[in-house]
Amino acid sequence: MQTLNYHFPARELATHPIHVGVVASGDLEILLEPPAAGDDGVTVRVRTSVDGFDTVWHDVLERFFARTPLAGRWELNDFGATPGVVNLRLRQASEAATS
Repeated sequence: MQTLNYHFPARELATHPIHVGVVASGDLEILLEPPAAGDDGVTVRVRTSVDGFDTVWHDVLERFFARTPLAGRWELNDFGATPGVVNLRLRQASEAATS
């Protein structure tokens, strides 16, 4: 099990807590909390069962948050999700958090 932490800039705010996905083989769970007062960025904690993919995680997250700069505390619990599944879950969470 590996824990990775990232920070990205943001311009928009999540308006309410979100939970999407599940921790299951090949899937990903995302928990999103709106930012605390004074926080203006994206903080991401990834807990993954697959070690050694730090660069892949960084690149996927950096690309997503460059297009969707949604501030908040993001927790991603991974059990072998592919980058495509990661992007799907990130989009689901961001859409739910702003609706």
